[in-house]
Amino acid sequence: MGVHKKLMEARLLLQHAPLKKSGHNKFAGYSYFELGDFLPTINSIFYKTGLCGVVSFGKELASLTITDTEDGSEIVLTSPMAEANLKGCHPIQNLGAVETYTRRYLWVSAMEIVEHDALDSSAPLKEDKVIISPTQGAMDNIPPEEVQYLQEMAVELIAMCEQGDPKAAWDKLEGENLDAEQKIALWTLLPSKVRSALKKAKEI
Repeated sequence: MGVHKKLMEARLLLQHAPLKKSGHNKFAGYSYFELGDFLPTINSIFYKTGLCGVVSFGKELASLTITDTEDGSEIVLTSPMAEANLKGCHPIQNLGAVETYTRRYLWVSAMEIVEHDALDSSAPLKEDKVIISPTQGAMDNIPPEEVQYLQEMAVELIAMCEQGDPKAAWDKLEGENLDAEQKIALWTLLPSKVRSALKKAKEI
């Protein structure tokens, strides 16, 4: 049949599979597919259609090679490698994050999986403003390594405020250059009296 025809057959089979998006961006308000939502189904379809997909990573490019297990013909999809700079993470943890996201995007591209356009729908982040209202579920989209970093920072901020120096705590918070999601998540870790002290320090 050839790898191109088999890949189209696999795409059609996946199109009719009951996939469910488990990823949810609470701040931009859209859902997305995680690897676990579609990869087991793809593996089953590939086995039935005689295809095999292998992801590999280089310094500059990541690739997904889809091979017809009968005649050896193949299709190779590539993606540029990016960098992740998650605060408080070791280099190997940042590498793991990059590989996970790149792997997901390669499969989404190969199988023509339609997702929400996050760039068009996301509201612009206000980097110069701290959102200081506790938000339920703010930690849901924060990677585990960043959660630990934010927890440690929360402990430091609480200690500074309890020692009577909320201005130093506010200066430290501002100096960390957190993005909007991180700021919201951190705020939910702080007791109400610490949040109040930081708000007063900000006004000063």
